[in-house]
Amino acid sequence: MTLQKSPAWKALQAHRKEIETFHMRELFAGDGERFRRFSIETDGLLLDYSKNRVDGRTMHLLVELARQAGVEAYRDDMLAGKKVNFTEGRAVLHTALRQPESFRMELDGQRVGCDVREVLAQMKVFCEKVIGGEWKGYSGEPVRDIVNIGIGGSDLGPYMVTEALRPFAHGGVNVHFVSNVDGSHIMETLRGLKAETTMFIIASKTFTTQETLTNAHTARRWFLERAVDESFVARHFAAVSTNAEKVAEFGIDTENMFCFWDWVGGRYSLWSSIGLSIALYLGFDRFTELLAGAHAMDEHFCSAPLEENIPVVLALLGVWYNNFFGASSHAVIPYDQYLHRLPAYLQQLDMESNGKRVDCDGNAVDYATGPVIWGEPGTNSQHAFFQLLHQGPSFIPADFILPLKTQNPAGRHHDILAANCFAQTEALMCGKTAEEAESELRAAGMEGERVAALTPHKVFPGNRPTNTILFPEMDPFNLGRLVAMYEHKVFVQGVIWRINSFDQWGVELGKQLAKTILPELGAGGDTDAHDASTNALVNRFRRHSNSGSGS
Repeated sequence: MTLQKSPAWKALQAHRKEIETFHMRELFAGDGERFRRFSIETDGLLLDYSKNRVDGRTMHLLVELARQAGVEAYRDDMLAGKKVNFTEGRAVLHTALRQPESFRMELDGQRVGCDVREVLAQMKVFCEKVIGGEWKGYSGEPVRDIVNIGIGGSDLGPYMVTEALRPFAHGGVNVHFVSNVDGSHIMETLRGLKAETTMFIIASKTFTTQETLTNAHTARRWFLERAVDESFVARHFAAVSTNAEKVAEFGIDTENMFCFWDWVGGRYSLWSSIGLSIALYLGFDRFTELLAGAHAMDEHFCSAPLEENIPVVLALLGVWYNNFFGASSHAVIPYDQYLHRLPAYLQQLDMESNGKRVDCDGNAVDYATGPVIWGEPGTNSQHAFFQLLHQGPSFIPADFILPLKTQNPAGRHHDILAANCFAQTEALMCGKTAEEAESELRAAGMEGERVAALTPHKVFPGNRPTNTILFPEMDPFNLGRLVAMYEHKVFVQGVIWRINSFDQWGVELGKQLAKTILPELGAGGDTDAHDASTNALVNRFRRHSNSGSGS
């Protein structure tokens, strides 16, 4: 049975027509218990989803959709190590990376729990040596700067976490991230660093990723221009990889190679040795607190009934708006400056996972899958794109994220931040009617035709849905919970949409074509090997480079 022919889907289509004319103002006015009935709390983390275009029947039907899709069974299969990434024949076990020491599992003869603990122990020893100053560079000075070179999941996760947890850094080392193959990224990062006190972490599972290896070799050349002796590379470069041969060929001591496994997807890898830069920046104990927070959310996801399960409810609301209201995008607004990279991180997590056009049977889907994820921190975003959220014709649900405690108390800054967060969700829900707008204008002394002319511009339709997520403070434990919450949300939506959330074939075609075009850029004469547009662009670039104007 196709998704759109399932009983739950058809029931939701009919219900969508029933609820079409409901305004959330009316839902709140008619139900004094609405917040209580449409919110979930687990150990201080609160999801308020009462400001959504749902009633009790909506949520019942959405949960039935999840059950008919087999969410619980797929969840159990994933956690048991079954190969739910069926297109690549892989298990999906990022949750195993944050299990307690007592965790035991075997996968194809591999001792998953023991292997994870071995790598964590290796990371701990390495971090203690670097942070404690025991690890010396070639000049005898300790490491002061860490440069993480990776891309995608090998960059976005560690970068987001280190930014989010700046107040918890031990202060002994600085951390920098290089991902873009644009030479400006690596050169701007290296400017001002000292080779004798800098360590590079090359994060690439295969150690063949073009962007990462290009940046790594540039870093290596920069280092040897200063250090001269190639044997010094081993003291200043470490690798997160599974390709020991390539790592050794680069000059890195394989004793300083930290492995991970094919059951760890890139965008789910910050919990693994890919998080080495996080552990070096925060200290290993803080890294384990991050893992503990993620594990706490795993436990909630596994044990809470679907109706009271935060990731499941978030996923169902996303399906409701994406598939039944035509909402093709979703905004994430963290009211915490430290979370300024969270929307970018969630873009990869969500869009690379669920941006798929065929279902598990290889058939083209005839319904929407992954939405566009975007956002910026509040209150900056209020002065940028909130105009569209409030009065634009597009229907854009949003998540508002706020820690109750700030890491930097300063006057009433945090009160003002919180007031804006709560006010924006209220304004998006309530809106402002024409009568209210006209009354305000008249109260301000305006009359006649001017009131009539301005009133339409002052109307806010409201009925714009938001989720508000509150937690005690932005610390390693709560960040772990927050990220794992979104991981599980994405998984649930993939199950409902009957797609594989764990492959990413869509990134391959452009890479393949780039490998064809790259040698053409340095060749003589014009190319006619592509379409007219690509030929013209390649030839323009090549002529510019050959004229001496290029780099």
